[in-house]
Amino acid sequence: AYARAETVLPAVAGKVYRLGAKVGVGTRVKIVNQHLAGIHIAAAAEAMALGLREGADPATLFEVITNSAGNSWMFENRVPHILAGDYTPLSAVDIFVKDLGLALDTARRTKFPLPLAATAHQMFLNASAAGHGREDDSAVIKIFPGITLPSSDKGEGA
Repeated sequence: AYARAETVLPAVAGKVYRLGAKVGVGTRVKIVNQHLAGIHIAAAAEAMALGLREGADPATLFEVITNSAGNSWMFENRVPHILAGDYTPLSAVDIFVKDLGLALDTARRTKFPLPLAATAHQMFLNASAAGHGREDDSAVIKIFPGITLPSSDKGEGA
């Protein structure tokens, strides 16, 4: 199947990887990627919530972190949504409820522990249960108590 599709794959992906002869490895690699992405988004939300709770200016906090060792691609990409108070979904909270659930299901089959994924999954479940499931995945920050989130120019926000 790979050999037959090999010539068209570059048209649908910037990079194409052959992950072995066994069917399904690509799906598992995608699950691993989403595992990391979900944890990074949850960690970014938690860090921003802590900074907000401690009185840091959100824009300054973002600038410091993006120029420091704690930065990640997800922090740099998702926190601007929080700063703008714009939770228009580019990738929804419920996507990570599903994707982290898939990672946990995959690991459970071989009794492999994923404590960080389990915690991040619970954070996204909490956000979904609170009515934020169809909002941008950065809306996971809304689960943290005692913080005031930046609001959009449209009068939206927390």
